[in-house]
Amino acid sequence: MSFINYASKEINCKIIYYGAGLSGKTTNVQYIYERTQQSQKGKLVSLSTENERTLFFDFLPLAIDDVRGYKTRFHLYTIPGQTFYEVSRQFILKGVDGIVFVVDSQPERMEANIESFESLEKGLDRQGYDLHKLPLVFQYNKRDAQDAVSLRELEATFNPAKRPSFEAVASRGVGVMETLQSISQWIIRDLKGGEQP
Repeated sequence: MSFINYASKEINCKIIYYGAGLSGKTTNVQYIYERTQQSQKGKLVSLSTENERTLFFDFLPLAIDDVRGYKTRFHLYTIPGQTFYEVSRQFILKGVDGIVFVVDSQPERMEANIESFESLEKGLDRQGYDLHKLPLVFQYNKRDAQDAVSLRELEATFNPAKRPSFEAVASRGVGVMETLQSISQWIIRDLKGGEQP
């Protein structure tokens, strides 16, 4: 659902970081924002209510190919993780081009991760998107946790289709930029009419 700005010759694409509460979505987006050149990014906006926070900003990466003479501007959003923010999630999901699903690797968070993934599937379905056709990459965050769930179990639980996945420690920036690069390249391939990775 990319938006084309003909005046500025830009294609605007929306990437959503989705996952359970406190999985690391905000940490990812803040890390990316801090490492994006000032001249290439918009303002980091935080929409806060009493119990939730949604972050977003846009940036124009220098290393991404043009698409038919148009530059690509990415808009990054986090989605509230708590289950009682369904209305906010539905609003933010509109017009999505790609999703990074952030999984908390701590065993006690597995149930919340699974609930969040099921919520994503339902939300996309309500918006008319097919999860199996939409660019989606997985980030297994908090890999530094002492009792982190094994990569094999995480892949079996969330990624039987073998989409791109990345191990991460977002609080230290590990795996953050690799995850972003993967989802943004997939979106560009889609815009150019290419195949899945």
